[in-house]
Amino acid sequence: MTDDRERWNEKYSTDEEFDLPDDPIPALERRVDELPTGRALDVATGTGRNARFLAAEGYAVDAVDVSDEALDRAARAAEAAGVEGVTWIRSDVADFEFEAGTYDVITVSFFAALDLLPDIKEALAPGGVLIYEHHLRSSDDVDVGPSSDRYKFRSNDLLRAALDLTVLEYRERIRLDAAGRTQAVATLVGRNSAGGRQSYPRAE
Repeated sequence: MTDDRERWNEKYSTDEEFDLPDDPIPALERRVDELPTGRALDVATGTGRNARFLAAEGYAVDAVDVSDEALDRAARAAEAAGVEGVTWIRSDVADFEFEAGTYDVITVSFFAALDLLPDIKEALAPGGVLIYEHHLRSSDDVDVGPSSDRYKFRSNDLLRAALDLTVLEYRERIRLDAAGRTQAVATLVGRNSAGGRQSYPRAE
């Protein structure tokens, strides 16, 4: 854990090319009015873009990250924006205790956590929603993403890992980020529910 913390602290403090987006996951922003209200968890929050957005929408947010530097930047950004309601938690995600049935919304963005997904899903309250976005392995040339495929998902990895949820949205595509750079991304929106007869969000 210490090695990870030191590595990420150094990356956040010295790597000028390590520029994280400031806007929340697009699917989160688009669907926020459909989501259950209450408590939220942002896994590997980084500089806190999802956590700040959720707190501004009225959620009580726990935001977890291993990096002190990231959490300091996230807290300063929240203060500058006048956003309250986030508890910043310094912890390796692998060591974080996911309390079962606790969170109405859980977000994960650009953090490879398929091995932790059973614990993450268990932390969803009944009807709670997971919104997860991550880089894909791609044969196309892309500008953004880890240099190694080791930290990218294969096609349908994320979907298969979440089939015990009601999948409200799943997409794999090449898209442009806010800076106009290409990235290969999978996005999943899944609800902690089961059964053949359910209520679903209306399509736009």
